[in-house]
Amino acid sequence: MEHPYWPIFDLRLRVGDLELRPMTEADQPLVADLLPDDVELDPAATTYGLADVHLTRAVIVHQSYWRGFGTWSPAHWRLNFLVSLAGEPIGAQELEGTDFPLLRTVDTASFLVPDARGRGLGAAMRCAVLGLAFEGLAAEAAITSAWHDNLASLGVSRSLGYQPNGEHLHARGDGRDRMVHLRLTREDWTARARPVTEIIGLEACRPLFGL
Repeated sequence: MEHPYWPIFDLRLRVGDLELRPMTEADQPLVADLLPDDVELDPAATTYGLADVHLTRAVIVHQSYWRGFGTWSPAHWRLNFLVSLAGEPIGAQELEGTDFPLLRTVDTASFLVPDARGRGLGAAMRCAVLGLAFEGLAAEAAITSAWHDNLASLGVSRSLGYQPNGEHLHARGDGRDRMVHLRLTREDWTARARPVTEIIGLEACRPLFGL
């Protein structure tokens, strides 16, 4: 065990040639540089009035990371993984649980660098964290949301068996747009053949998830 006081850092997920490991503070400059321009960040995040767009996005990435671990509790946790393909970082995958011991529901978000898109990797890395959720953490459902025109994200979700879960209007820039919600149940997850998720180091983390 390399991190006896925060075993989350020893957690590993593997699907095929993909490996997912929890981000560390040292990863944040890399993540900020990998972040594609088309990835929408928290519109409510503090921007400090910076004129440099890249610097502004890097600040949001760093503070989001600190907030995730700084506010972690078994009831509300947010875990960001760095995703690597054959050792090369290609993106990030998030898994979040709110009131998890009670609701047993997780949410996901992710990004891939442009060169890694269109190769099924988005679905594979989502499968990795859903494997952790359903098989490792005994989740009962997974939800996700995307703008109506984010066809790549919606396509990944539907290919994995997510079902429609409503829509609503949401602020977007200076206007509003349609946000699409989807939901995947444990039953629908287990009903399909999927890549096997290898989960390493979970046992020591279980108390941190309230298990």
